[in-house]
Amino acid sequence: MKRVATWAFYAVGALAIVYLALYAYAMFSGSPIVPGDPIHIFRKPDAPSYS
Repeated sequence: MKRVATWAFYAVGALAIVYLALYAYAMFSGSPIVPGDPIHIFRKPDAPSYS
């Protein structure tokens, strides 16, 4: 049981490191966030507008 807890602790730590690495990548490589700009995530340019 102690071995399972140790591996679970390592897994949570590894997930935290991966999350922080992805966050750093998004912050340093993405376009700057401007207040008021709409957020476009996975939107096709030729998708119809329903509004």
